[in-house]
Amino acid sequence: MTGLPRQYQHNRHAQLRAFCLAVQLGSISKAAEKLDLAQPTVSLQIQALEQELGELLLERRGPKISPTPAGLALFDLALPLVQGMDTLPQALADKFGRLDSGEINIACGESTLLHLLPPYVREFAQAYPGIHLRLHNVTGRNGLAMIRADEVDFAVGSMLEVPDDVTYTPLFNYEPMLITAMDHPLVKLPRVTLQDIAPYGLILPPQFLSTLRRVSEVFRKHGLEYKVRLEVGGWEVIKRYVEEGLGISIVTSICLRQSYRLRQIPMKQYFPERTYGVVQRRGKFMTPQAKRFIESLENPAARAT
Repeated sequence: MTGLPRQYQHNRHAQLRAFCLAVQLGSISKAAEKLDLAQPTVSLQIQALEQELGELLLERRGPKISPTPAGLALFDLALPLVQGMDTLPQALADKFGRLDSGEINIACGESTLLHLLPPYVREFAQAYPGIHLRLHNVTGRNGLAMIRADEVDFAVGSMLEVPDDVTYTPLFNYEPMLITAMDHPLVKLPRVTLQDIAPYGLILPPQFLSTLRRVSEVFRKHGLEYKVRLEVGGWEVIKRYVEEGLGISIVTSICLRQSYRLRQIPMKQYFPERTYGVVQRRGKFMTPQAKRFIESLENPAARAT
């Protein structure tokens, strides 16, 4: 690793940015695409960094790469520095009380977008009109991928299992509810039990999402079989199909604020409350703009409005 052109030997910030992005994306070509650079340029930046530090940082296996132990150590040290340098203008503006520009990227699911965030987005946009908000409508799995790749500042959603590389701060609680069509036989019962629900076909999200797994666990715990009539993505679609009498569903009360003609029966005696909150990559540098938005979610006074 000798004889590298001079321009690749001294721009430490560019080298570290290229290195960190390559580790996050698992690919030098993807890092180059993200940086809008040619792949050889990014490769030379990383080679210059390896030469300067005297350590092999990446193992290259065809198009894929993985960090060596030295590379992992450098990644942990360098990522906060790179993010801090990239957001220095915004941090300086915040230091002097200015939040008149910048951008926030938030990953969230459909229910969060439709039912939880609107009042907070409205208040924030009115208070900080110069900050551009980008709300990404994604499932939990895709949201985690965006968090890990630093494509978003944070996510707002629900988590049942929290991986080691992220943090989850629950802020909102919602009750589990059984929903049926207005004329469904279950609405005539004085008290609906799991055994009453079991014979009827359920409409639930796809199996890779946590809701179906949670329903399965509860029925199995009570020694009951249940039937899934339809698997469909999106609570709005589920509510529409339930309204049409195509089945019943167990949902979280966060999604029951629209004017569907549905019967709602509390199920907290069987299913735990669902929390929603802020999901961040552990150790991520938060821009002042992102911090301020999170503070607005954490503010009890704002939450009560």
